[in-house]
Amino acid sequence: MKIHVLNTGYFKLDGGAMFGVVPKVIWQKSNPPDENNMCSWAMRSLLIEDGNRLMLIDAGIGDKQNEKFFSHFYRYGNDSLHGNLAKLGFHASDVTDVFLTHLHFDHCGGSIEWNDSKSGYRPTFPSATYWSNEKHWLWATEPNPREKASFLSENILPIQASGQLKFIVRDGDFMEKVFPNMDVLFVDGHTESMMIPHIKYKEKTLVFMADLLPSVGHIPLPYVMGYDTRPLITLKEKASFLENSARENHVLFLEHDSVNECCTLQETEKGVRLNETFDLSTFLS
Repeated sequence: MKIHVLNTGYFKLDGGAMFGVVPKVIWQKSNPPDENNMCSWAMRSLLIEDGNRLMLIDAGIGDKQNEKFFSHFYRYGNDSLHGNLAKLGFHASDVTDVFLTHLHFDHCGGSIEWNDSKSGYRPTFPSATYWSNEKHWLWATEPNPREKASFLSENILPIQASGQLKFIVRDGDFMEKVFPNMDVLFVDGHTESMMIPHIKYKEKTLVFMADLLPSVGHIPLPYVMGYDTRPLITLKEKASFLENSARENHVLFLEHDSVNECCTLQETEKGVRLNETFDLSTFLS
């Protein structure tokens, strides 16, 4: 197995929204905002070579939205999905599986693109199976008013129309086995049935954190995003996950932390806290 970081770009979101009830005077120590109260966030994907499979986990925001849309999110930098895929020696047609942790636009937007005439949409990865799960798909295609702006139909419906969509089957908090070196934890606080991949690598576990833990600044339990639909459930899920990960010495891959790719945790008198941060290459070596 080979694992690669694929950075699809950076964007900005309001710091207050990202830290919920935590006051700015506290959260700005770990995530300093700009003059508009916006904090920088990464959109990191993982690209995994495993046997005859080439799997992409999440696909960033994409580039098909209009100027008004992008003016809200301040996308910046030179990283792109296609550009960094090419730097790794691959083309979109090489990807066999696209695993979408959930269908918010900053996680799935890059998985769908304009067709050649810009009259409609097509899957970015023509040879891939796209993986979601039935509960989350229903949640995203019949969105509640709170999340409607995050579930964009042009990012979602073309997946099903292409015939490339398959569902992971949820069995309690985990999935029925589909991938030989990956398990999936289901969590419901951020959105219904978000999937957290646990990847087995050389007797260690690498966890793709999606929005359960956006950054190292979110490790303390009360640091829950204002975007979460069920914050009290997030608190319970975070507590269980963080305690287990500290005990098992899991390596956490941070999709949104603009500085840190990976971290480990430790148990302290104040609860679970950050142990160390490092690049994915350090974990893989």
